[in-house]
Amino acid sequence: MKLHEYQSKDLLARYGVPVPAGEVAENGADAKAIAEKLGGKVVVKAQVLMGGRGKAGGVKLFDDAVSAGEFAQNLIGTTLKSIQNPAGMLVERVLVAELVDIAKEFYVAVLLDRAAQKHLVMISAKGGMDIEEVAETDPDAIARCHIDPAWGISDFQLRKLVADANIPVEARSQMVSMIKSLVKAYLESDADMVEINPCAWTPDGKLIAADAKVAIDDNALFRHKGYAATADDSAEDPIEAEAARRGIAYVRLGGDIGIIGNGAGLVMCSLDEVSAAGGRPADFLDVGGGAQAERVKSCVELVMMDEGVKGILLNIFGGITRCDEVAKGVLSALDELEVKIPVVARIEGTAAEEGRKILEGSRIVPAQTMQEAAEKIVQLSYA
Repeated sequence: MKLHEYQSKDLLARYGVPVPAGEVAENGADAKAIAEKLGGKVVVKAQVLMGGRGKAGGVKLFDDAVSAGEFAQNLIGTTLKSIQNPAGMLVERVLVAELVDIAKEFYVAVLLDRAAQKHLVMISAKGGMDIEEVAETDPDAIARCHIDPAWGISDFQLRKLVADANIPVEARSQMVSMIKSLVKAYLESDADMVEINPCAWTPDGKLIAADAKVAIDDNALFRHKGYAATADDSAEDPIEAEAARRGIAYVRLGGDIGIIGNGAGLVMCSLDEVSAAGGRPADFLDVGGGAQAERVKSCVELVMMDEGVKGILLNIFGGITRCDEVAKGVLSALDELEVKIPVVARIEGTAAEEGRKILEGSRIVPAQTMQEAAEKIVQLSYA
């Protein structure tokens, strides 16, 4: 689960990481009041979980509270779009924070290195909005150090790390202290990523987390119940956010053939077969075990929210899931949503024969095997 910036900063502040003073507002009047409390010189940031907020116009600096309130009022309720997220996300709240005078921008993160099966600390003296470009064009500018699962990370390793990253000498002591706090916050909050970008070095010699991102392992959320209220909007993609609200496992993949199946393994096999047939999967969607007609209908609705989808592949192997219920849900969704794109269905298992009879005479194209279904949906979608 990804936390909003205000949540991330609150978490890090509890572990002693310096963060700018600030509060969240859901309307312009509250934003103005917060800005007045902070002295007028503030930054207003849209609280949406997407990259490129600044370039998309979701972050702006102000010298007076009135202008900050007006900007917040105009921003809240709009859909913010970026190169990373062209579909956009609705802005429901903003963070109004004191303005940080930045002399230098650094980057620091603690994350999970799945390949090494260890936690990893990354740091760079070239922080800021273009850190992704730095990673591609100048990878040596990013220093890395794994955290030993038994012994943790020592002070001498951290001192070497900040030196390798070319952090200015005068900032190194504070950077070492900050990383130690970040590692503690990361481990105790069950995070799989903690990122500060930019990590600001001020003209008066202070290190501050000017921005922060934290992602908590979904499997550990039962230990962090305070985030339950915002769990449903923790997805960066609006369709994924809606799927979370509906309790449906959905991941948007950017292709144009919608995939619906039951069971993660079967859905992943479906993705592979569509790709092998020359198609581009639009999503991973698992209806779950024992899905009833209404849930299947809801799944079709989610797939159709992606305007780029050209066809839908339904691949069901019924165990506790009854194929006749799946067939009812699909027909109901196609009728209610007036779906015009091709749909191919392969259904086997519990009540499969009943399911096929329900689909007979409909516009849904049947298939006997998963491979046949993939080939048919690719042919029909790209015809």
